[in-house]
Amino acid sequence: MVVFLQGPARDPGFPNLVILFIFGGMKRNRLSFMNKVLQSSPAVKQPKLGCHSSLSQTHMRAALLDWGNLPHHVVLRIFQYLPLIDRARASSVCRRWNEVFHIPDLWRKFEFELNQSATSYFNSTHPDLIQQIIKKHAAHLQYVSFKVDSSTESAEAACGILSQLVNCSIQTLGLISTAKPSFLNMSKSHFVSALTVLFVNSKSLSSIKIEDTPVDDPSLSILVANNSGTLRRLKMSSCPHVSSNGILCVADHCQGLRELALNYYMLSDKLLLALSNETHVNLEHLRIDVVSENAGQIEFHSIKRQSWDALIKHSPGVNVVMYFFLYEEEMETFFKEETPVTHLYFGRSVSKEILGRLGLNCPRLTELVVCANGIQVIDTELICIAEHCKNLTALGLSECEVSCSAFIEFVRLCGRKLTHLSIMEEVLIPDDVYSLDEIHTEVSKYLGRIWFPDVMPLW
Repeated sequence: MVVFLQGPARDPGFPNLVILFIFGGMKRNRLSFMNKVLQSSPAVKQPKLGCHSSLSQTHMRAALLDWGNLPHHVVLRIFQYLPLIDRARASSVCRRWNEVFHIPDLWRKFEFELNQSATSYFNSTHPDLIQQIIKKHAAHLQYVSFKVDSSTESAEAACGILSQLVNCSIQTLGLISTAKPSFLNMSKSHFVSALTVLFVNSKSLSSIKIEDTPVDDPSLSILVANNSGTLRRLKMSSCPHVSSNGILCVADHCQGLRELALNYYMLSDKLLLALSNETHVNLEHLRIDVVSENAGQIEFHSIKRQSWDALIKHSPGVNVVMYFFLYEEEMETFFKEETPVTHLYFGRSVSKEILGRLGLNCPRLTELVVCANGIQVIDTELICIAEHCKNLTALGLSECEVSCSAFIEFVRLCGRKLTHLSIMEEVLIPDDVYSLDEIHTEVSKYLGRIWFPDVMPLW
């Protein structure tokens, strides 16, 4: 591993020195190459000739080559650029570097990677290192994440570590499943017990990502009881054991909450009103995943316009992000009244009727992605969106059909504020006015930059 650190050092003994470290095989008696680097480096100021100057130069170079005497802050800065495995190797060079290896600043942020070697290509955090962190550095941890594969064993191992973090002051926690949600397959009581240990012992949690986990209402109550004054971000989509009352408890007591991610079934008029309370800080980001909670579910509850209005009045700059993973027949409830959504993503086919409602009832819309619409042309709907959604800056279309003329009119209406435009080539239907060969020229003219439709690569 080679690391370059350039710039004015804070220690006067290292003026503008370019330091080169080679880890893995470097010994203190193998520095002839480093001698040449230091002797030829223009960054080292050459003293004037003379007995005293020559002596000073000799002492300075001797000090520079004594790696064990590098100031702690210099070694610490370099260690911060190194992966953990190289940092550990470097710590065995000398006692002084080993001391730096255990400085708390290096252990404030850590990601535990837990995988089963038989089913995963990724490396796991070594068990010995995990135990060392728990014994020596648990009190220093502040930003912690657990990345697990699809196995239940990895999720249980993560909870085993969580339950041992009793002397810590963690501020950020992330539980990440790299494949299917493995936390949901483990024992709910085991997961809740481990998470509760952290909620009770960490009194300064500010950001929590616990999506696709069996967290429940009682554990959220414990979170609120111990961290209500510090919680700022909470991401908990796809948590089937949390009710609308559970998330309402968080909103009522955590007045500093600025970002919230949840499933649509947790969203309620009471929740929006709680987030709009005058004692609550302005909400900055609200993400809502709209999915069917039960097989065959068609009807969804609706949110009153007055509740949305109260939220926007209290937090006028909030981003309301909605992800839809519904079939066409399941979306009848939505967008019948004005909805303050800003970012809208349709992961499945969406009907012309719903797209038509967007232009009429989503005036705050800034980003729209439609993954599929079927074989119905959506010219009228797209132009309606351009005419009424004055803040629209990004559009993505795939598996839809739009005539070239209508698409050019859409771009003309939006103009240069349309900074992101991702349209698959097969979406555009040539007509009597424009062909596919001509469309990029017209679109580029209105955007003020070169634009081409996206093309599916042929493997």
